[in-house]
Amino acid sequence: VGFYLLYDIYRNEALPTTPFVPIVLETVEQTKDAVERKFLLQFLTSPPKELPKQTVRDFLASHDPTDVPAIPDLDAFRRMHQEGAPEVSSRSAMGIRPTIRDSSDEAFWARPPAEDSWPAEEGGAAEALALTFEELTLLPYEPAWSRPVPPTLEATADELFWLNVPHILCEPMWDYTMCADTSLGSEVRELIAKAVKAPLPQAQQQVIFSGLEQDAKLVYHCGLTPRKLPDLVENNPAIAIEVLLKLMSSSQITGYFSVLVNMEMSLHSMEVVNRLTTAVDLPTEFVHLYISNCISSCENIKDKYMQNRLVRLVCVFLTSLIRNKIINVQDLFIEVQAFCIEFSRIREAASLFRLLKTLEHQQP
Repeated sequence: VGFYLLYDIYRNEALPTTPFVPIVLETVEQTKDAVERKFLLQFLTSPPKELPKQTVRDFLASHDPTDVPAIPDLDAFRRMHQEGAPEVSSRSAMGIRPTIRDSSDEAFWARPPAEDSWPAEEGGAAEALALTFEELTLLPYEPAWSRPVPPTLEATADELFWLNVPHILCEPMWDYTMCADTSLGSEVRELIAKAVKAPLPQAQQQVIFSGLEQDAKLVYHCGLTPRKLPDLVENNPAIAIEVLLKLMSSSQITGYFSVLVNMEMSLHSMEVVNRLTTAVDLPTEFVHLYISNCISSCENIKDKYMQNRLVRLVCVFLTSLIRNKIINVQDLFIEVQAFCIEFSRIREAASLFRLLKTLEHQQP
């Protein structure tokens, strides 16, 4: 039973790292009991699966006296165990204790022994240290190192007071603004990130306008990408207009124009395009493509209320472009005229149609 318990404790480890292999090998060589030798030889090779379910009597009853197991090369098992066993220091292998009690006056933090344990008169070293017989024995297992709690040092007069700061002042006062980027560019980037998500108050919009005015190159580092432009147009169209005007001389403006043309038509998007057309000369193909997209959006919408609302917005937008001579009406005459006829029931579309006819008669 004892040998089986040792096996069960280390059954998940490899045989070379099992510490009781030498004892098993020595017992196999010395025992004269055939049942015990067979039992131990199974541990060195492979125990049967039904062994954990058997009692001692069951195992003895299953033993066949005529079945004499062959003893393998035990020296091979010893070499395998020696090669796989972890290396230990010579002192640890001998089992010598690494510490003894310190009876000097400097060891004032150690627990003093009972008064009756000290010898009445000076004797040997063992009596002076009050060592027991067990502590002087070379034990087979190395004990843990003794780690007494060190004493609290008392501050002297020549020491600085900060070594003993009162508890009320122990928590440091951190300056969280240290090393923080407080530049105008950092503030503009933070506000642009907020402007993409929600409308900004007028004061914060003015900070962005002022920052873009002071640093012309800040628009390239403000964090606005073409993918974020539709959200900025819907939440803060004034900021979108200012940023696009600053990007007009850049080679990146084509990407922003492409996103603006293909985004869903709305009042804010038309406001942005209308402001851009009055401030700078936009590419003609961009303006024509945007107008075609607006007309197509009005024709495809199913909700009658929303359709009438968008048609009115588009008609007002086209009237503004025509009267300000932003576009040449002859380039889009057929498409715009068909749009006005389709929605002639709406007053703004009828007014735009009359404007087209007036311009047509004025042509030489």
